[in-house]
Amino acid sequence: MAIQWFPGHMAKARREVTEKLKLVDVVYELLDARIPLSSRNPMMNEITQQKPRVVLLNKADLADPEITKEWVAFFDSQGTPAVPIVATEGSGFAKIESEAKRLVAPKLEAMMKKGIRPRAIRAMILGIPNVGKSSLINRMAKRNIAKTGDKPGVTKAQQWIKVGKEFELLDTPGILWPKFEDPEVGLRLAATGAIKDEVLEADKQEISYFLVKWLREQYPGVLENRYKLDILPEEPWDTVLEIGKKRGLVRAGGVIDEEGASNLILREFRAGMLGKISLERP
Repeated sequence: MAIQWFPGHMAKARREVTEKLKLVDVVYELLDARIPLSSRNPMMNEITQQKPRVVLLNKADLADPEITKEWVAFFDSQGTPAVPIVATEGSGFAKIESEAKRLVAPKLEAMMKKGIRPRAIRAMILGIPNVGKSSLINRMAKRNIAKTGDKPGVTKAQQWIKVGKEFELLDTPGILWPKFEDPEVGLRLAATGAIKDEVLEADKQEISYFLVKWLREQYPGVLENRYKLDILPEEPWDTVLEIGKKRGLVRAGGVIDEEGASNLILREFRAGMLGKISLERP
């Protein structure tokens, strides 16, 4: 299966982002802490044209904290500061602003030497759909000014938003890329909910298979504890079926509801009910 999703408004958004970059001092690149690489648009360097950038690892409360530390070190080694945050709670926000000020300081100092009065730092927020951009903006602005939702593709247009006297934020629609070269990237994005479920109805079973296989290999005991399984079947798909049986997802004739079991596993993973889990590491 190859998961692809690139709605027309995303192509338009990319053009608009490129046009607005000249007005921006710094870019906040928002990633999902559970899948920093898979949720990072590979065209980001091209899109941002080497603007100063701060990586924000959102949903850090759902990710494996030890692996998140590895990702912070990874991005730092590339010269890009990375900050784990929880946008819905405001966790990590002090460092968001301090890192942006540090990166922009040389530009503002040069402006002051020329006699130009300091102004608010202009930041652009970029990220794929459903990674938490609107939640981040609302928390920083301390008011509900950007639309939020648990479905990707909520933000469709750009808007400038004032954050106190020191920051102005440019919200942008989520931008995916036209083709995922690695099929596992699409599976990770689908597992975390970055791609609309409506697009994936026929693929839920493959996504749940992928997720269960990863959990069995990387997080021993998680599935047994959550679903009260005495032993795990040898095959990941048999594990999915066993979970469906344990949760009573059985149709007439004793047939396991495969789609229901797949939906259950994905829903509980996305909600953090399986624990703090990352789906990739540096």
